[in-house]
Amino acid sequence: MTAVMAFITPFLISAALIPLIKRLSYPSDAWAKINNRTIHHGRISRIGGIAIYLAFSCALLLNGQADRSILGIYLASSMMFFIGLADDFVDLPAKVKFILQVLASLILLHYGIRVDTLRIFGWAIRSDLICSIFTILWVVGITNAINLLDGLDGLCGGMILIVLAVICSISFVDKRSDMVILSLMLSGAVLGFLLYNAHPASIFMGDCGSLFLGSIVSSFSLLGFKSSTTITLGLPILLLVLPIIDTLSAILRRKIHNIPVDQADRSHLHHQLLKRFGQTNSVIIMCGITFLFGMSAFIYIYSRKAGVVLILLLLLVIELFIERTGMISESFHPLHSLGRWIWKHCRSLFKRKPKPEPNA
Repeated sequence: MTAVMAFITPFLISAALIPLIKRLSYPSDAWAKINNRTIHHGRISRIGGIAIYLAFSCALLLNGQADRSILGIYLASSMMFFIGLADDFVDLPAKVKFILQVLASLILLHYGIRVDTLRIFGWAIRSDLICSIFTILWVVGITNAINLLDGLDGLCGGMILIVLAVICSISFVDKRSDMVILSLMLSGAVLGFLLYNAHPASIFMGDCGSLFLGSIVSSFSLLGFKSSTTITLGLPILLLVLPIIDTLSAILRRKIHNIPVDQADRSHLHHQLLKRFGQTNSVIIMCGITFLFGMSAFIYIYSRKAGVVLILLLLLVIELFIERTGMISESFHPLHSLGRWIWKHCRSLFKRKPKPEPNA
């Protein structure tokens, strides 16, 4: 399958399936529930991820070149899809979802898709047990981080498109044709869905879509450890830094306020942006920041210092925004406190001392 067909085929299938899925949602309970956290109005289907899954599956079948690794990724992501689909209909308990997601990750290990070596501060860890545990936590963590993104119209799909575009581009430079084709397939399926999910959305991808996409993206990064020197865990961390930070902030926020970790709220990053910039602008801002992190990966390849500087600047901006908005807690402002402390001491150092009075 050519690169063009790898993109167009799932795009057309996905776009054609959405109207059918919306119609089939009417007699079911697959509608986004309206509560104090939601921002949508009316009955909107929340199983649009079915179109993404089926479009990608058809494209993969037509390609006919799936090796053992790709088969393992597809099976694990398919299980994630059905976990999400079940949750879209019956709202699975958080602990049950976590256990099932761990089981889905075990499929990757069975097919040999895992981290081979962990390098921490120069130390190389090659223990099968430790690397396997890290692989499971990585897949489950990234999958749920992407799941948290599905809060604004077009946000999750838009950010996934940027992630896939960067992975596809670096794969092309690295001569990873398999990753190029897979990225294009998934991009086409997501873009077909986005035609209906852009603001104002007429359908949501639901957990079935976000868990499926999260599982595939996290699994793609693991393939890089087999033969690529460029596509490593560092790239997905950069591209998914917003959902990762959002997830960690949510955990810390709920711990500080003695709220159950699995209890949803409206203090996520996209909610804070929504209050200030509106829905469309918030999506553009988050996608733009993700794009800049992706560009920093390219810059890092050619100039490590410039890449690191850009990454640190972006992280600084995000941290300052979190502190200013009280996203974690009104009392959580370490950088602001540090800045005020430095300013106070700088002023005291440069403050003119009073001239001594002349002796009478």
